[in-house]
Amino acid sequence: MKTYQVVLSKTAEKELSKMSVKVVGKIIPVLLELSSNPRPVGCKKLKGFDNLWRVRIGDYRAIYSIDDVISLIDIREIGHRKEIYK
Repeated sequence: MKTYQVVLSKTAEKELSKMSVKVVGKIIPVLLELSSNPRPVGCKKLKGFDNLWRVRIGDYRAIYSIDDVISLIDIREIGHRKEIYK
């Protein structure tokens, strides 16, 4: 089984730093789980983009890209569902 390296963009790190410890505690395990399963049940490919996916984490969303060649998952953005798509 292939494992992927999960990296956070500066934007995603900044967004995480603004969130409460409780919310971050729910988000981090889901992001780490992506290393073993980059396309979990419930994830969706975003329309209009070549390689962007999103995963639901309660009221929050993580938008990320998957590079199967170098086994890398780049977390681009993390945010509340009301604001993430703006």
